Amino acid sequence: MSRYSIFSLARNALSGHQNWPQAWRSPPPKREYDVLIIGGGGHGLATAYYLAKLHGVRNVAVLEKGWLGGGNTARNTTIVRSNYLWDESTHLYEHAMKLWEGLSRELNFNVMFSQRGVLNLGHSLQDMRDIRRRVHANRLNGVDGEVLDAAQVKQLVPIINDSPTARYPVLGASFQPRAGIARHDAVAWGFARAADAYGVDIIQQCEVTAIRRDGARVVGVDTTRGPIAARKIGVVAAGHSSVVAAMAGLRLPLQSHPLQAFVSEPIKPVLHTVVMSNAVHAYVSQSDKGDLVIGAGIDAYTGYGQRGSFHTIEHAVEAIVEMFPGFSRVRMNRQWGGIVDVCPDACPIIGTTAVQGLYLNCGWGTGGFKATPGSGWVFAYTIAQDRPHELNAPFSLERFATGHLIDEHGAAAVAH
Repeated sequence: MSRYSIFSLARNALSGHQNWPQAWRSPPPKREYDVLIIGGGGHGLATAYYLAKLHGVRNVAVLEKGWLGGGNTARNTTIVRSNYLWDESTHLYEHAMKLWEGLSRELNFNVMFSQRGVLNLGHSLQDMRDIRRRVHANRLNGVDGEVLDAAQVKQLVPIINDSPTARYPVLGASFQPRAGIARHDAVAWGFARAADAYGVDIIQQCEVTAIRRDGARVVGVDTTRGPIAARKIGVVAAGHSSVVAAMAGLRLPLQSHPLQAFVSEPIKPVLHTVVMSNAVHAYVSQSDKGDLVIGAGIDAYTGYGQRGSFHTIEHAVEAIVEMFPGFSRVRMNRQWGGIVDVCPDACPIIGTTAVQGLYLNCGWGTGGFKATPGSGWVFAYTIAQDRPHELNAPFSLERFATGHLIDEHGAAAVAH
């Protein structure tokens, strides 16, 4: 770093960063917009960006009750993959993967997408049968995937415990080389800056308190910053989507659960891929800073507390230490919880509703972050065209009435 750069950083730090240019504007809300997006996380910001860029809809506001990207976007383990089982899921997530691969260039902002691969471990003969089935299905859909035996897993991850006497011995794994991780904050910042450049208003500290209807159609919202009129409203509120939808009179087939994760002190690079285990429902990766990022399963109870229960953490730690005995001496720095909204078939709802002008993008469960660009892309199309794209047509709310479910529960090797 040059002496000028060091001086510039010090000068701006001492001034409270007052002289730094804003990455995006913070305008007061206008009285009326063509489209309102409720939820300023990755999916909502991506939707606004693609509405403006691809569909020319630029009189758009993103309403965020807290700070931008401060919900589930900031409370996840940043895993990106597309190796789902069913065709409908695979096509949607693979579309997202292709967008991820060019996202930093697209947004002119480094989202730190690192394609280090994802391993999904198998601990039983049935696990390995399921892994082969899923990899074969992936390949038929043009998605990369390999089946590894235990020796190949050990070669890829030398520090893993490959003892045959382990409680859950490693018999093999699936491996998606193109999968990996990204920087969650950078994703939100990149989409926010790019959407703002097209004229999208990003309004923080603006909680929606009511959705106003005129008969069968929406006409606007009430917020903590006053009423705002709109012809179209997209609900992208992650774990709180059912609460927001209820304001318009819709009851959704969702349950909201805390989903926990925690991060360690930084250590030297020892883990160069993402390792996931469905049997013990724990997974781990190492960030570029050296932290171990560890995730667990959802808490069994429903709720909106961003904490979670200790026994879930304890179970995940037991599993990680058994798979990686060397991690037993690593200290944990912090723990957090996000609120995930889970559909009965572990797949999202993306589409129109019976209320004219109201659109839903919710129910991603634990798989939302990896879908971020693809979710925004198809949702923007749905709002602009008032009909779903072929990629999200199977994920309509009506499937719960027709029975055309897409059951990814347990089929996709941990839904994270």
